[in-house]
Amino acid sequence: MQENKYPEPSTSIKACLFDLDGVLVDTAIYHYQAWKRLANTMGFDFTEEQNEQLKGVSRVESLNKILSWGGIEKTDTEKEELATLKNSWYVDMITKMTPAEVLPGTVDFLTEVHQAGYRLALGSASKNSGIILERTNLAHFFDEIVDGNMVTKSKPDPEVFLKGAEFLGFKPDECVVFEDAVAGVEAAKRGGMKAIGIGEKSLLSQADVVVSGLDKLTVEDLKKL
Repeated sequence: MQENKYPEPSTSIKACLFDLDGVLVDTAIYHYQAWKRLANTMGFDFTEEQNEQLKGVSRVESLNKILSWGGIEKTDTEKEELATLKNSWYVDMITKMTPAEVLPGTVDFLTEVHQAGYRLALGSASKNSGIILERTNLAHFFDEIVDGNMVTKSKPDPEVFLKGAEFLGFKPDECVVFEDAVAGVEAAKRGGMKAIGIGEKSLLSQADVVVSGLDKLTVEDLKKL
């Protein structure tokens, strides 16, 4: 990854770890459409409220939840086939993404924190994060990328963030995590990191700070953590 040419920040926080879906870009609609299509092929549907429970959850765990909602049992081999089918539909949709789908304020905030000397890593459960970052022109901001291809434990286990901190060369208490999912915020806190929640305060009460989006943040906010 790129070498950071800026001086290290003089604050206790040295590194920023970002979740992908719902923080930098909104691919939740594509996940929902692909899972919904899969459920429909098996003869049932599920709600957007139920879909909220899939945020930050691995593909396998998401499939298990959906099958239980439909009252359907499948063998491990069948589950693997279903997960692969869903992913093929999802990848087909995200390969058509453009920089216009980056959430408001994302590019400005990433630029600001990078220029202020913070190191940046992605910490996402998505196994398709590389495609999404390339399609949305965000890849160049990140010093390290840790995604679903590199971890074995799903959030709220802190593995993805601890690995990101390790790759960046910082201790957990020198890192802040940006997350939109309850499981992600819990993972950050369990890993000994600060957490900035992106979304509703009522849902993300474990976070140190909660805002509606990256467009509401500046480097000054990181200095206050």
